[in-house]
Amino acid sequence: MWTWGLAVLTLCLVAQPQAAAAQQTARIARIGYLSALSAGADAPHREAFRQGLRALGYVEGQTALIEARYADGDDERLPGLAAELARLNLDVIVAAPTPAVRAAQQATRTIPIIMAFSGDPIGERLVVGLARPGGNLTGHSVTVAEITTKRVEFLKTLVPRLSHVAHLVTPGTPQRLMTETESAGRALGLQVTTISVRDSKALDQSFSTMLRAHVGGVVVSLTLRRHWKDIAEFALKNRMPTVSGPREFVEAGGLMVYGPDYSDLFRRTATYVDKILKGARPGDLPVEQPTKFELVINRKTARALGLTVPPSLLLQADQIID
Repeated sequence: MWTWGLAVLTLCLVAQPQAAAAQQTARIARIGYLSALSAGADAPHREAFRQGLRALGYVEGQTALIEARYADGDDERLPGLAAELARLNLDVIVAAPTPAVRAAQQATRTIPIIMAFSGDPIGERLVVGLARPGGNLTGHSVTVAEITTKRVEFLKTLVPRLSHVAHLVTPGTPQRLMTETESAGRALGLQVTTISVRDSKALDQSFSTMLRAHVGGVVVSLTLRRHWKDIAEFALKNRMPTVSGPREFVEAGGLMVYGPDYSDLFRRTATYVDKILKGARPGDLPVEQPTKFELVINRKTARALGLTVPPSLLLQADQIID
């Protein structure tokens, strides 16, 4: 008995250091995270991504390390930040939105890149196809025709007398998105004027153009996030209802947003990361489209515009901000 007990004790003493050593040498997943937003504005997205990782068993600081870089709304900073991440010993890079994805892809063709969300990855030549994107990039595309149609429909529902809508975009906006917005307008008997905004000076010019054209409503591209507050203030002053995609637009004073649930996309992005860490090749993982959408209405802005949100829209809304 004594001999057997001694043997067991010896095995335990030997096994404990070995287990501890194995735990200490366990490989930590190094994940790059590139956002065009500021850390504060991006906080809900990053937390959703962390939730997704935790659900898959990753513990930040123990089994996963996130190297985050934020451009603070200045897209011109993205290439430098992407190059900085590419120099690190990373397993994968998560990037959003499209300018951040493009910067990451230009910085590295070897580190796997996951689009937490992007516009039209095929039209922007980020991938060769949705089913098999090829290269080192995959993730989520938020270009869904029904989204654009719905945004225009919601404006018309809110303002039945609406006849002329401006579509504010940036020079890099996919042609497909502009075409779909114009088609949605024609189907509802609306004239749609597409206005490209390159910088703050061009934004002031676009305001003048809209006033001269007697525009009654505005569809705002998410790529204009740096100017959302200015656009919302102009639209409020001139009694123009506005619609965009991310909920941050209504928080900046816009009237309403309709689009993907971006937090859901970031949670789902963790699944892509997990697959790649387990050996999958990004070029073999299909690009997915959103499955959850949300309509958010700023009722305070509606009242300031002198508009009453009809019950039909209130029933469809996922959130009302007062």
